[in-house]
Amino acid sequence: MNRPEAANDDMETPRIFIFGCGYSAQRFAQSDGRSLVQGATTRSADKAASLAAAGITPYLFDGTAPGAGIDAALHRATHLILSIAPGEEPEGDAVLRWYRDEILHGAPDLRWIGYLSTVGVYGNHDGAVVDETTPPAPASERSRRRLLAEEAWAALAREKGIPCAILRLSGIYGPGRNAFVNLAEGRAKRLVKPGQVFNRIHVDDISGALALLIARNAGGIWNVTDDEPAPPQDVVAHAAARAGVAPPPEEDFATASLSPMARSFYGENKRVSNAALRRLGYEMRYPTYREGLAALDPATGGAGKGA
Repeated sequence: MNRPEAANDDMETPRIFIFGCGYSAQRFAQSDGRSLVQGATTRSADKAASLAAAGITPYLFDGTAPGAGIDAALHRATHLILSIAPGEEPEGDAVLRWYRDEILHGAPDLRWIGYLSTVGVYGNHDGAVVDETTPPAPASERSRRRLLAEEAWAALAREKGIPCAILRLSGIYGPGRNAFVNLAEGRAKRLVKPGQVFNRIHVDDISGALALLIARNAGGIWNVTDDEPAPPQDVVAHAAARAGVAPPPEEDFATASLSPMARSFYGENKRVSNAALRRLGYEMRYPTYREGLAALDPATGGAGKGA
């Protein structure tokens, strides 16, 4: 399971605090990080109630002001996971804005930081392979902000003298967020742009990678991505075949009606390597979209073996 091992000494047992307990971070908190996550932030009272029901101590933080009780939680934390997208400048990263000094000076036991970023920081490479040594060249403003946040968190960790792991994530899917759901809701498209590929990552592999990096006390940059960059229309067709439904018709990307954000994703074409993470010892739970979709229920898009 690549789960960080809990030691008998409380000082050695990870006490993890999460900023931004969304889809990926909550999956970690309820699986590989179960019993190790001491608290997590969310923006809404409703989400706070659901976190509490799941056994995760919630803290309200919407990025516009400090949240009650967070300073004390940081004082106890040994590990910090950051999963909040940075805003526009000059506000930038909300956690750094409100808690940089507290993390630097008021978290005496903190020994590891993990920042969830995106492979979007690499920009477009016309289908070529990129790895962690590839210089970032973000093509979109949102990816540029991510790169600035990566650099700021790495700098804080250096100043504090602890490792900071930057996890660059590919397109995230898993229970409740996948091609089966898109098909059922009529949102699936088979857009065809010659030569276009994307990597993906199952949410459980994000969780597993976090667990391994924590266990190894590893810093640095890590691509957290699957083994097979694939044309997006192939994934939709495969999901439709498994669900026993007709796939949507193919559409020419050049003439398709898309939002500016959706179209911008197709401006980045690259094959992202996960070789470094594998060398560290991580074994992909879902190496390609085929294994990932096979673990989901085609009828609902939820967890459970597919047909």
